[in-house]
Amino acid sequence: MNIVLWIVQILLALLFLMSGGTKFMMPYADMIKDSPVKFPYAFFLFIGACEILGAIGLVVPWLTGIKRGLTPLAAGLLVIIMIGATVVTAMGPMAAMAVIPAVAGLLCVFVAWGRKGATA
Repeated sequence: MNIVLWIVQILLALLFLMSGGTKFMMPYADMIKDSPVKFPYAFFLFIGACEILGAIGLVVPWLTGIKRGLTPLAAGLLVIIMIGATVVTAMGPMAAMAVIPAVAGLLCVFVAWGRKGATA
């Protein structure tokens, strides 16, 4: 089970690093194009920062053994972001794409559940 959790944690961390980094590099006009909700640019930057910090929190505390309780916390907080992403994506023209953040959110739930009891 530990190996599966590590694989999921690393893959999620890479996903959130990419997603968060994209929010800092992509022009605002491209981010809001075809979006059902026009969020302010500062909100995109905030979510991007949260995703990058969450990605770090998924791996680093458990890897170093320092404050291991931050790993399930990071996973749980990323679930909240993924719930919002699923809802906003489902409101758009390509509602079927809402499956992607939903699956990422479920994987975050798996990590939070798998790592919650073994905090030391």
